[in-house]
Amino acid sequence: MSNTVKEIEILNADDAELMRISREGTLSLNLNEMKTIQTHFGTLGRNPTDVEIETIAQTWSEHCVHKTFKSIIRYSEDGKAPEQIDGLFPTYIQRATEDIAKPWCVSVFSDNAGIIEFDETFNLVFKVETHNHPSAIEPYGGAGTGIGGVIRDSLGTGLGAKPILNTDIFCFGMPDMPYTELPKGTLHPKRVFKGVVAGVRDYGNRMGIPTANGAILFDSRYTANPLVFCGNVGLIPRNRCEKSVEPGDLVVAVGGQTGRDGIHGATFSSAELDDTSESLGSVVQIGNPIMEKKIVDALLQARDRNLYRSITDCGAGGFSSAVGEMGEHIGAEVHLERVSLKYDGLAPWEIWLSEAQERMVIAVPPENLSELVAICEAEFVEATVLGTFTDTHRLQVFYEGAIVADLEMEFLHNGLPKPVKEAVWQPPKHPEMPSRDKEIGVENPSYTDDLKRLLASPNIASKESVIRQYDHGVQGGVVINPLVGAENDGPSDACVITPVLGSRKGVIIANGINPKYSDVDPYLSAASAIDEALRNIVAVGGTLEKTALLDNFCWGNPDKPDRLGELVRAAKACYDFATAYGTPFISGKDSLYNEYRDTTTGEQRAIPSTLLISAICVIPDIRNAVTMDVKAPDNLIYVVGNTYAELGGSHYFGIHGFIGNNAPVVRPDEAKRTMERLSSAINSGLVRSCHDCSEGGIGVAAAEMAFAGGYGMTLNLDNVPTGDETDAEDYLLFSESNSRFIVEVEPQHRDAYENHMSDIPIGYLGTVTAASAFVITGKAGYPIIETSIDVLKSAWQTPLHS
Repeated sequence: MSNTVKEIEILNADDAELMRISREGTLSLNLNEMKTIQTHFGTLGRNPTDVEIETIAQTWSEHCVHKTFKSIIRYSEDGKAPEQIDGLFPTYIQRATEDIAKPWCVSVFSDNAGIIEFDETFNLVFKVETHNHPSAIEPYGGAGTGIGGVIRDSLGTGLGAKPILNTDIFCFGMPDMPYTELPKGTLHPKRVFKGVVAGVRDYGNRMGIPTANGAILFDSRYTANPLVFCGNVGLIPRNRCEKSVEPGDLVVAVGGQTGRDGIHGATFSSAELDDTSESLGSVVQIGNPIMEKKIVDALLQARDRNLYRSITDCGAGGFSSAVGEMGEHIGAEVHLERVSLKYDGLAPWEIWLSEAQERMVIAVPPENLSELVAICEAEFVEATVLGTFTDTHRLQVFYEGAIVADLEMEFLHNGLPKPVKEAVWQPPKHPEMPSRDKEIGVENPSYTDDLKRLLASPNIASKESVIRQYDHGVQGGVVINPLVGAENDGPSDACVITPVLGSRKGVIIANGINPKYSDVDPYLSAASAIDEALRNIVAVGGTLEKTALLDNFCWGNPDKPDRLGELVRAAKACYDFATAYGTPFISGKDSLYNEYRDTTTGEQRAIPSTLLISAICVIPDIRNAVTMDVKAPDNLIYVVGNTYAELGGSHYFGIHGFIGNNAPVVRPDEAKRTMERLSSAINSGLVRSCHDCSEGGIGVAAAEMAFAGGYGMTLNLDNVPTGDETDAEDYLLFSESNSRFIVEVEPQHRDAYENHMSDIPIGYLGTVTAASAFVITGKAGYPIIETSIDVLKSAWQTPLHS
């Protein structure tokens, strides 16, 4: 054995010593897992090397293998009889896709990204990743390498997809948090905000990929654990979607050099943060987008010449993960001294585990090597043969002629003991906020100030200062930008692109995320996230028929029964509503242990239970797409969908210091029928503009449409359809009930539109006006909102950092 490799003494270690090894080595393995490793090596009659135990740790990490979603869960809910769930992923996510069985799903849950059909020549790939823990410590580098990593996921799907669009959704602490309240060892939300935005901006822009869909949310509980969701859509030839590895293929590393940056990234991301985590800077990778652009250019050329059989990226776990996964079913032999290094002095395990960025691994038939190398040299990209795929069913790693790791693939990939976890959910009870127009002594209440406060609140206010930093026009395919309207500063519901220039066929990308509803019920939060993502698809002209979903769960510590109970609730909703809408999941990712611990006081702070749903829809004709800004005076304004007294977790309750208990419910039969009929109306040319009702309800949606178009509105709440006895003016204005839209219809299309929507709950609200006045009259016959679009727009454009 090489004298640079250490033997880890575990054979005679007691439980305390095993956990010390795991803790001090940043292995993030629990006692049962450490004892499983101990037993395995006991049968071999030897201790593991540091290379071997590090390989096992990253392969078994929560980040890589998603063991919570595959674990056995004993779940009890609100006093009901307990149930046993054999894996959240197979039971609720994978099964939803299998039950829906859409024939246009090409590859789901088996590659680095999901693949769906696009046209006769190309398919689409889509993946959304998280880079939360690294971004909490080093926001610029963590976020930049987050977007770089998900771009490589597209490049590593099938035999390689061309990246054509980026997405980004961020969750931060409150930007106005006093420094005196900042948790020990954490960065201020303003610093995290600026660093994360700059990291994604610089990486995406420099690679020449448009960033055209996203969202930014704020909540004080994200202060120590910001969430950074990065997504990428790619275009891949239909005949390049399958991969394989054969014994004798060469293990070839393509791209950047290897250093110490990013070591233990996978295991670090599988544990809680605490007040000492800021010292772990080496776990954050260092990005180089120009190198990644060259890699993309080189590998797409090699793909089109059929020079390699398989490809994957070096992400979490570095070479150990990439080679280990590619050779899982056959075996692999790697020689670490061949790896191109940034500098000398790396131990073998560091070379093997490094998560240095901009590296791909490909399986190359020996006869194709010289042509591959020639392409890489022309693009100034290194290509290095590290070893060979074998038929031994072992992962064998050498350094300077000595074997430093010799692991059975079966144990490495299937030896992880299946966890058994306890989960419980008990509905919380929050104080309710009474309707303000029912308050004693208040006559003819006005909600103008409430509307302005909502528009100026960080979660609703304009994100233009961030959006303008991203290049939307590069590659020339974006049809609907994230900012639309008369002055190109209104909030679009989704982005529309045409991946193949000259084609009328398009793609819609949208998202839904409602963590505040999790304070009431994570089931309703997840259902609402799915509904919101689909509303955004429909609002720009998409259909449910050709829409697929991605799930990204960000949660606290799943080892705590209450946290896991919330996760179970959300996963159940994913199955129920994906199947109800007929929209399959094609990819996803979870990021758990988003929790902060003060090592002095023992205080624990978890993020709000957060599910991001991303949606992708193929549309036949981009000319039918619509935007949310009103287009002309005298056009008619309608609300589509029933309004209920559902303000639990709403922004209206939030600005008054309440949470409430009646979060928005999704009524899938009514919702699906409404979306399908509205989609048909849009594609029939009956709708001039459409905007979904989400944060702030009818009041905010109508105001955004008005000032985005540069016209006023005169509206009346008399005809708002309701599904219950709701008549309180503020509830009608600001309820966040799901499955609702505000639409603009030209007068000559009134009869055709109303006939088209005849069995759908719709209500005529009023008209677009040439004047700037924005007036909403309540059921009692007096104005409850009376202002101008200039005042409302000024409130909405409140700087995020003020």
